Amino acid sequence: MKASALIEDFQDEARKCTSSDDLRALLADAARELGFRYFALLHHNSLNEGRANLIRVDNYPADWESELLKKVVSVSDPIHQASLRTNVGFAWGDLGQLIPLHCAHMAILRRGRYFGIADGFTIPANVPGEPSGSCSFAGPIMRQFSNSRLHTAELIGAHAFHAARRIRGYFRSPARPHLSRRERECLRLVAAGKTDWEIAAILGLSPETVHQYVKRARAAYDVVSRTQLIVHGLRDAWISYDDSL
Repeated sequence: MKASALIEDFQDEARKCTSSDDLRALLADAARELGFRYFALLHHNSLNEGRANLIRVDNYPADWESELLKKVVSVSDPIHQASLRTNVGFAWGDLGQLIPLHCAHMAILRRGRYFGIADGFTIPANVPGEPSGSCSFAGPIMRQFSNSRLHTAELIGAHAFHAARRIRGYFRSPARPHLSRRERECLRLVAAGKTDWEIAAILGLSPETVHQYVKRARAAYDVVSRTQLIVHGLRDAWISYDDSL
């Protein structure tokens, strides 16, 4: 099947998926069509946490998954860490260009090869305010895929994660609470590490007034700490990571 037709067919069928099992069957067909044996579509912390809405759809060998769960090695998984360093798909052979590979990384890669997962291609899937994730296609060896085939895998991985987010309800995020202009200004300066005294001097307000603005912003999110407020502010795009630099 031509690459464009494969992408269009997958996108159409992904829209019809209503469960993880539907998506798993669709991804299995796509992986075979692409020339891969295995696939893993997941939130990276799904191996460590039991939250019901975390995404985890794969056909990895059961023994390998059992070992991952037992040793909780996903926190050191080089594929997951590399997914946080790029916004495009990458071959596992290029991991060293994205992250420094340590002994723990090499141990995981060796164990993967033992279970027949020697090489692959991963598509990062990172949505602000949601757990980091990715879609990987893998097999015993990495064939010499054309750029067109890898581009096809990249788009299929993106559409698969989009479908998984819909199935898990991530499109139904609650509306962000309203913050006044002053509350947003204070939030940006809190994110920059400023104290109430420093914010007061910058904005020309009294420290008590700044304290009240920050308190109201925390109340809007029903959180008690400034750190929690910053996390919510990042998720809802009131502030960006640049504001904390």
